[in-house]
Amino acid sequence: MTAFEDLERGDIVWAGDPLSEKGRPMLILGAPNLPNHGTQLITVLLSTKTYHEEALTLRDDDYEGDPLGERSHVLPWSLATLNSAADVEHYLTSLVDERTEDVASQLIDYISS
Repeated sequence: MTAFEDLERGDIVWAGDPLSEKGRPMLILGAPNLPNHGTQLITVLLSTKTYHEEALTLRDDDYEGDPLGERSHVLPWSLATLNSAADVEHYLTSLVDERTEDVASQLIDYISS
């Protein structure tokens, strides 16, 4: 198990879904250590659903580690902040830097328009 403080940009973890009672994979885009709050994981949600037109599909070569079991899609508009180790159930895998940058760029486009 990877320690909460050791998680970093590009890692994919299984965590509680803020939109439902189930968990889901989440891609970490940032892991700042804030003075009054400690480490915060800034994540975007992943989905296996294909009906999100703006979702970014992950291909097998997008992963630095083993690919997730099902074809997954990043939802760069669905942000969630994880505040403690209790929020993260376990580490799954990670993405290559280039694909993580693609996701971050798409998120920036959303919040800057």
